[in-house]
Amino acid sequence: MKNDGGIQVAVIFGGFDVDFPRMVPVRQHFVADKVENVREAVLKELTRDDIRSRFKEGQRIAVTVGSRGIASIDVVVKTTVDFLKEIGTKPFIIPAMGSHGGASPEGQKKVLASYGITEETMGAPIEADMEVVQLGTTKSGAPAYFSKVAYEADGIVVINRVKNHTSFRGPVESGLTKMVVIGLGKHKGATYVHYQGFDRFSQLIPEVGEVLLSKAKIACGLALVENGYHELMIVHAALPEQFIETDTRLLKVAYEAMPRILFDEFEVLIVDEIGKDISGAGMDPNVTGRFSEAHMIALQLKPRIQRIVVLDLTDESYGNAIGLGSADLTTSRVVAKIDRQATYANVITSTVLRGGAIPMYFDTDKESIAVALKTCKRVEPSEA
Repeated sequence: MKNDGGIQVAVIFGGFDVDFPRMVPVRQHFVADKVENVREAVLKELTRDDIRSRFKEGQRIAVTVGSRGIASIDVVVKTTVDFLKEIGTKPFIIPAMGSHGGASPEGQKKVLASYGITEETMGAPIEADMEVVQLGTTKSGAPAYFSKVAYEADGIVVINRVKNHTSFRGPVESGLTKMVVIGLGKHKGATYVHYQGFDRFSQLIPEVGEVLLSKAKIACGLALVENGYHELMIVHAALPEQFIETDTRLLKVAYEAMPRILFDEFEVLIVDEIGKDISGAGMDPNVTGRFSEAHMIALQLKPRIQRIVVLDLTDESYGNAIGLGSADLTTSRVVAKIDRQATYANVITSTVLRGGAIPMYFDTDKESIAVALKTCKRVEPSEA
């Protein structure tokens, strides 16, 4: 960088200088409703008569935890485990994250540890085996795979966040039902569903879900909804026969609470960091507008952004850089953090190969941003 009369100018090794536009800090207000005491909220739901009656003393109860960095997930899981132990059951934790964590037991335990969820902190064993059993077939012929460890338990508590999915639209998107189908389907189940294409998810998730919900010994689910500040605003317990209705109802609430960029169209979006703990797609296209699937691109959702620059990858991603391919530019720092095995396992399962691509990258943030500004159409960099 050089200073030219008080104006920042980036000198790029490609042979051109770029004047940066004036930057102004802006504060945006999101939906801020929140659960004040997460532990109390979880216990209130679990001690409801219709939920408490699902458990009997001496039962082995599986508690699912996914790969997302859900707000207060460690508190939710710990409270659930403590409650189950207090009523005389024997809880254990199952990573329910499909192919994430490199599709290995060790990798999935590592993902949980990044959220503060270990055998020591939770006071319960973690059983991360990847073996599945087939519990049936849907009317359309889709096999319904399910974690063998979970199936052999006396009961299962499914925990997940309800929100808009990054690659499809439907009445049921991310939530309890998807956790049963994709998360507890482990690598094999997740692979099958993804290979059918995201354009069929709105049909497959409820369809496979109905088979699994009727066959697996699911005691209840805890549906979580976040506000715009990554805080829990809803904790709701549901019986398995209520999963689809609960997901459908809370999805509408989650959609209204989802943070949004207020501009419909602009030149450059600078993303401080992406990560699997933030979004299944690394960075949420519901926010960026940068979708990878043709059926989502055809919806012409906003915002429309000319260039996206990704500056870093979260440590909690453990090198899983899925979604980086949706950016136009990145940094050497991001590329150095990439674990190809973890990234490729996730990308290949998702079938969206662009998600594992590496865009043009530079050694510094300023260089990457400068190239983004320089290559925008119909606008001078200083006016972007």
